[in-house]
Amino acid sequence: MNLMKKLGIANTLMLLLCVLIILVAEYLFLVGDKLHGIFLGLWPPTLLGIMIYIKLIKNERK
Repeated sequence: MNLMKKLGIANTLMLLLCVLIILVAEYLFLVGDKLHGIFLGLWPPTLLGIMIYIKLIKNERK
């Protein structure tokens, strides 16, 4: 619970979304739909990068 307070609700939900996307991408890849699995697998790093960028902008304005 302390981690959730430290991260915040929005960041925690974004991290859970990334984990869910990774699991779906792995499932698609292992089932045989490799191109869709790879396409979905590229989204979590993108979302995490956007999350870091927004946090950097927020900290810079302080």
